[in-house]
Amino acid sequence: MDLSGLVILITGASSGIGYTLANILHDYGATVIGVYNKHKIKDVLFDTYKCDISKEKDIKELFQYIKDKHEKLDVLVNGAAINLDCDFFDKTKEEFMKVLEVNLVGTFLMCKYASKIMNRGIIVNIASTDAFDTYSTISMDYAASKAGLVNLTKNLAQRLPNLKICGIAPNWVLTETVSKMDENYLKEELKRIGQNRLLKKEEVAIKIIEIIINDDIRSGEVVILDARCE
Repeated sequence: MDLSGLVILITGASSGIGYTLANILHDYGATVIGVYNKHKIKDVLFDTYKCDISKEKDIKELFQYIKDKHEKLDVLVNGAAINLDCDFFDKTKEEFMKVLEVNLVGTFLMCKYASKIMNRGIIVNIASTDAFDTYSTISMDYAASKAGLVNLTKNLAQRLPNLKICGIAPNWVLTETVSKMDENYLKEELKRIGQNRLLKKEEVAIKIIEIIINDDIRSGEVVILDARCE
């Protein structure tokens, strides 16, 4: 697969799905800009940029940087997200709003400013099956943000017909964060939702690339990557 000539921006590229995707795309010849916030991306061959996507000023500066250095943007993958899991009665308004601010509002702003420099192109928003049916009582703010992201994806597909705007919704993925979770808790969660195994980061990354290159996947679609169906 040759993706040379494509300029691809990935948020949440310091670890997990974003980092894996960035490296695969770089290997395929794409020019990759990996966005990080608190954790600097080290020992990489692709371009990196520090940006807090909850701050509109940072996002404006990011896209000015892309215009100045790369002159165009072909693909945006919105992968940056946070979770602040805790019991319903312990969760504060500030915590709930912070999750929405990063996961949903930050993605909205990324799409808004990306669309201004993309004459044609592709946006992929990373949601979750939490948006549909794998809810957890300690992460209802996360689930709400991902449900909002699904709706945002479908609305933007209508508002920006010159762009292909899609989503992907995986269930539990074996990321660095998940690998550090309590083994018994994780086992119970997988059992609760009926997930047979953890998805691999590479599986999700390859599916995102398929969304990018496959014209049969249309704007407005949200592809569910579900290990429960195996």
